Amino acid sequence: MDVFAFNASLSMCKDVAGIAGNIFAFGLFVSPMPTFRRIMRNKSTEQFSGLPYIYALLNCLICLWYGTPFVSHSNTMLMTVNSVGATFQLCYIILFILHTDKKNKMKMLGLLFVVFAVVGVIVAGSLQIPDQLTRWYFVGFLSCGTLVSMFASPLFVINLVIRTKSVEFMPFYLSLSTFLMSASFLLYGLFNSDAFVYTPNGIGTILGIVQLALYCYYHRNSIAEETKEPLIVSYV
Repeated sequence: MDVFAFNASLSMCKDVAGIAGNIFAFGLFVSPMPTFRRIMRNKSTEQFSGLPYIYALLNCLICLWYGTPFVSHSNTMLMTVNSVGATFQLCYIILFILHTDKKNKMKMLGLLFVVFAVVGVIVAGSLQIPDQLTRWYFVGFLSCGTLVSMFASPLFVINLVIRTKSVEFMPFYLSLSTFLMSASFLLYGLFNSDAFVYTPNGIGTILGIVQLALYCYYHRNSIAEETKEPLIVSYV
């Protein structure tokens, strides 16, 4: 009875962490909306790149496949968050294609085809693996690799913040949402004993903490520098 109660509480904690992760991930999914409002208003993609959305779609689709019962067990929250994420990314890509020039339009259409082709090969190839454990390892390493590379992208922003001593290009709420989502799925993976979930999200949690620490440090310094300036400047 004690073991049953423990497993039930563990399952409940996993579900709570997964639901929290889905909620915080939604904040990340809607974060590009101001950019696309500008694109639609100006009817031009200007200097914006569509590659991050292509890569995010690839990541969501691979992780969505990993979360299905064909590959792993008890990963419903992974399926929900990545299905919503894939939908958002696909909408962003379509909007980008509609408002970009002909050259970029063909490039984005080609990359979109490549994404679906790669995911199709992964799905078809993994289904050819009869052993469930081997299939889990195969897709798990792929999903873990894409997540780690996605979480590594803030390293460029962190380097920029340190170099410029400015948090202009690192919005606080985006960093906070990344940290909270990663921490939630870190717990989700731990409660589910899934190394392919808690390992990349553990890395994401650490990077999120670094981003928040840098934001607090450089934001506080910029405020301190502003307060050092005299309120009234006399030229007499």
